[in-house]
Amino acid sequence: MTFFMSETTGKKPGPEFNSEFRTMLEELFRWRRDVRHFQTTPIDPKLLNNLISIAALAPSVGHSQPWRFVKVETEKSRALIRANFERANAEALAGYTEERAQLYATLKLHGLDEAPVHLAVFQDTKSHLGDGLGAKTMPETLTYSVVGAINILWLAARSHGIGLGWVSILDPDAAKDDLGIPKHWKLIGYLCIGYPKEDQDMPELHRTGWQKRLEISNFIIER
Repeated sequence: MTFFMSETTGKKPGPEFNSEFRTMLEELFRWRRDVRHFQTTPIDPKLLNNLISIAALAPSVGHSQPWRFVKVETEKSRALIRANFERANAEALAGYTEERAQLYATLKLHGLDEAPVHLAVFQDTKSHLGDGLGAKTMPETLTYSVVGAINILWLAARSHGIGLGWVSILDPDAAKDDLGIPKHWKLIGYLCIGYPKEDQDMPELHRTGWQKRLEISNFIIER
């Protein structure tokens, strides 16, 4: 990555990313995985805060910055989330039958017990930041903004060799009650963060036979 000085202003207009950087960036995307097998090695609190700061570089509709990050650190809070998962997971399992149910029961769907960091990410649905710009016609873009921040966090963590797992098998309202979160906050992602036990560039659900990755041509249409 290099910077070029503007001949007219004498200021640096921004970086120019070379092919080597683009290749490494693609590798980062490829190796970003939903991790469920963690080491218990602690994460440096300063590093975690830096990763959250990087996540907040994500674009947000109307510059609303609707993300709210909650560090879930007490054993009591984590136990409540674990119990929440067990209830939701049992309900999800009951929705499958025969071979699919048998396979589902073998899947490791969380890293709640091993991951040293639990981070709940919410959307503040009543924040006045941005004054509704861009969200009045499509209010869901506020949620998309938080999802974008989580994705940047995912990639930033991976660049440090840290894995992230998104636990979606939860009752979001119960999770808010368990954590004492304001009613107008919406749970977007409950994240397990830590150093992975192994590195894989293939999604675990592909490797276990739940769902293969399809060629991108299956998802591109023209009009």
